[in-house]
Parts: sequence; C-alpha cells; structure tokens
Amino acid sequence: MGDASARKTLIFNGSPRRQGDTAALIRALTEGLAGEYRVVDCYRADISPCVDCRACRKEKKCVLRDGMQEIYPYIEACGNIVIASPIYYAELTGKLLDIASRFQVYYSARAFRNEDPGIRPKKGGVILAGGGDGDPKRPYATAKILLRQLNVREIFPLVCSHRTNDLPAGEDGEALSKVRELAAFLNT
Repeated sequence: MGDASARKTLIFNGSPRRQGDTAALIRALTEGLAGEYRVVDCYRADISPCVDCRACRKEKKCVLRDGMQEIYPYIEACGNIVIASPIYYAELTGKLLDIASRFQVYYSARAFRNEDPGIRPKKGGVILAGGGDGDPKRPYATAKILLRQLNVREIFPLVCSHRTNDLPAGEDGEALSKVRELAAFLNT
C-alpha cells in the first residue's frame, strides 16, 4: 500500500458525545496517524439509514441523496477504516448502525449483481468504550462484519476502554497504548 490512498483513513465515530470517551480515543489515534484522515460523526452527519428500496440490486448506486454520497468515494479509495463507538446495550450505537446500513450498496454488488464493488483492500480497527456491564464481544463481532463488507482484510485486535464509569478513556493507559499500536499498524 505505497500510494497516497493508503495514507487515507476513514473513521466512523458512533458516539453522541463530542468530548466523551470515544472522542478521546479517536483524538489519540489521529495524533499518531500518518497522512489524511476523515471522521464521520454519525450523530451529526446528514446520512439516512437504508430504506431497503433495493435499487442497488440493479445498479451501483444508492438512490438516497445525502451526505453518504461524499463518503462512498472515500470508502472505495482509502487504505484504512476504523469503527469507534461506545457500547450501548452490548452493541454498537444505533446511529452508527444506521449509517452502516448504507453499506448495502456494496453487498448488493457482490450478492445480486455478481460484481466487484470496487473497494480497494484495506486495513482496519475497532475502538470501543464502555462503562457498564455490556460485554465488548458482540459489538466487536458486529464491527468486524462491517469492516469485511468494506474490504478490510487485516483487522487490528480490539482496542477497548471498558472501565469508563471509573476511569475516563483519556486516562486509560492500557487503551491509549493500544490506540498508539493501532495507529502504527495503520501507518504501515
């Protein structure tokens, strides 16, 4: 991955809190990233969920005209994707999953049109933050499914700050260390 696209990272931020634990981990990640990055703020993005109209089963496009039209080319060209989310009820947040439902256009290319969806191979990672009793295994498994739909072939081991009720993620030395390792992984 020696070209300029390999140095592009797309980060989906599934947190509603601009200065919360997930944001602290994303800041630590971006401080270590080489190249360009873009953060999709799932709670503030003008992106609707998939409405299952099935138009993408016939042609490579989504009929919904919103902020996702700017994201699709970035998904296709970037070298790295990271999913970052708090854990809500033992899962990724609803707003993140709303946006992820729009990845249907890529699934439809493979499953219904028998076409390559045109997404370059990439690396990826998952960052989770949680303070309750929700186990990170389920949201991590969901995030890995989403990353694979986006042609992420190498996924870094889970980065998780799972004691945020007692220790803010920005002060969680173990999680911050893993975030720096994730950045190094994405930079190679």
